[in-house]
Amino acid sequence: MSERRFTIDHAADAAYFPIATSIGEGESVENLIVERPQGTLVLDFDGGGRLLGVEVLGAKALLTAETIRDAEVLA
Repeated sequence: MSERRFTIDHAADAAYFPIATSIGEGESVENLIVERPQGTLVLDFDGGGRLLGVEVLGAKALLTAETIRDAEVLA
């Protein structure tokens, strides 16, 4: 099983967990937004309804410190 990389942008307090191996420009055509008291999850889907990735807005509140530490930091 290959390890999937996920990213975090500390300035934006946002993380992204890709599900698909690669996501092409314009491939995400539908977003399902899940509001939580601590932040928001955005699920990205392609035209066939397949889940491409999950964006976490409010990452500091929604993710564990360990998860944040393991993320690839975006500059």
